[in-house]
Amino acid sequence: MALGGHFDFDNLSENIEINEMKMTEPGFWDDQIKAKKLIDENNKLKAKLESFNNLVNQVEDLEVSLELCREDGDPDLVNDFQNALMETKQHLDKYRLNMLLNGKYDGNNAILEIHPGAGGTESQDWGSMLLRMYTRWAEQNDFKVQMLNYQVGDVAGINSATLMISGENAYGYLKSEKGVHRLVRLSPFDSAGRRHTSFASVDVMPELDETVNIDINPADLRIDVFRASGAGGQHVNKTSSAVRITHEPTGIVVSSQAQRSQLQNRQTAMNMLKSKLYELEEDKKAKQKAALEGQQMDIGWGSQIRSYVFHPYSMVKDHRTNYETAKVQSVMDGELNPFINAYLQWKLSQNNPK
Repeated sequence: MALGGHFDFDNLSENIEINEMKMTEPGFWDDQIKAKKLIDENNKLKAKLESFNNLVNQVEDLEVSLELCREDGDPDLVNDFQNALMETKQHLDKYRLNMLLNGKYDGNNAILEIHPGAGGTESQDWGSMLLRMYTRWAEQNDFKVQMLNYQVGDVAGINSATLMISGENAYGYLKSEKGVHRLVRLSPFDSAGRRHTSFASVDVMPELDETVNIDINPADLRIDVFRASGAGGQHVNKTSSAVRITHEPTGIVVSSQAQRSQLQNRQTAMNMLKSKLYELEEDKKAKQKAALEGQQMDIGWGSQIRSYVFHPYSMVKDHRTNYETAKVQSVMDGELNPFINAYLQWKLSQNNPK
């Protein structure tokens, strides 16, 4: 099975070798931030190579097991082979997904924000359903989840929530979720049992490290402190440790209540602001590029990317890729990888038209 050519094994090995040669050069540690970044990048490449080698070993083991099954026909051997085949397929799908993540900050942690749309309790409840969905997805895919900001809804659900999702390629996976998510269902809050449509917007940004320079003028900031609410720990409502920062030129507002100290929350909020300003600039560049190329692009908050229909039928459909499934509950329980995979394949086709 020729996996090597398909996954650019030679190029991966060559890049690791080049990086390791750079690490031996005199003065490598003169710029410690640059040196650390190169080491981190090389470790990620090594992890990809290790995953590739593990896949090769699994495929070789499957070939041996298949021969044994043919010769022996033992039902237990056949069952073991089928289980191993399923496990290898899952690893292969994950590896393929990783190989599609080649954006500048795809390997970074992700900051994910959920904001219910107009509609009061209906939309706020929908926001909390999305929060659960992304938390489940992250846990199932071995990502760490930290609640940075949580504002409880008026009756149910949330007013807003911000998650830090940490782990290899978190942003690369979750960038597909940015946009407006639409829910159609029979409302549990409507005594007449009528069908309602609710909206919530999801924003996703990469967490940026100290090597990324975003110029922020302190005079442009308004900083407020307040008492944390929701999942804030024992200090909730005892001290004003939560921090809200407003960037007045753009109107961007960020909040953090994840940490116990006001200083730590301020630093977290500043990092969030940095990421938001970066995304704002990237969106601006994308719009300018689209205008020059004569493309009609809908970028940012206004784009409805996915519909979740609970009634009168069951369906979740992505409007960009047209991928859909009738397994609504599975999706709400965190089964998002088919949508993410379809999006990455779609983006690849957009960037490399035939």
